[in-house]
Amino acid sequence: MTQDQPRPSTAPDRPARDRWGRQVIGPFTLRHLVVLLGTLVGVGVLLSVLTTPLSTPGATQPPMPGSSFVIVGDVTDGLAVGQRAPELEGLRDGEIVGLTDLDGEQVRLADLRGGPVWVNFWASWCPPCQEELPVLRAMDEVYRDQGLTIVAVSVQETSVEDVRAYAETYGLDYTIGFDGRSEVFKAWLGFGLPTHYFLDADGLIQVRHYGPLSMAQAATIIEGLLASGTAASPAPSPTG
Repeated sequence: MTQDQPRPSTAPDRPARDRWGRQVIGPFTLRHLVVLLGTLVGVGVLLSVLTTPLSTPGATQPPMPGSSFVIVGDVTDGLAVGQRAPELEGLRDGEIVGLTDLDGEQVRLADLRGGPVWVNFWASWCPPCQEELPVLRAMDEVYRDQGLTIVAVSVQETSVEDVRAYAETYGLDYTIGFDGRSEVFKAWLGFGLPTHYFLDADGLIQVRHYGPLSMAQAATIIEGLLASGTAASPAPSPTG
């Protein structure tokens, strides 16, 4: 650059600097306000990140078959081991009603004295009951000729026809009583499904079990009843 050339003028930059430095609110310039706005936006983003869950909780899944004891009433202490089992009957509108099988025939414990009886409260719509059906079917096939009687009391079902169709579909040949309105279930202080009571030849309760039974558990109980009228307790059930 020679002395004859004029120096570049800085005049065009001055208005821009003046605009950012101009006071707009009290002592605050436009630059102050822009910085403040940016800070507020940054804080808002940070708070949003900190308060957002790391992951969204998944929907609660229904219990898988066999994983639970299905509660269908108010929890009770149930019938006690050692007491005599009540007859298979309950109250309907103040009148005593007895349990009948799928053919309408009366089912009475008094007629089953002299051998072990397995009373199973269940329902075709109950997942744990569905899973343990092969256990009852197998135990009936193995021990029926040795004196075991299974009475499966079907609770809270829609109709006898529905239960009969279910029994035929799955080959259930043991006695099934229809307790659609739960009169017998309530008289036996039931509150969940499946519930099992094993009675000795005199009708005394030797084992009470809540929840599904395995083949090994059922066989141990039945063998004990057949051998001496008593049985070892099964493994802990879902409700303790």
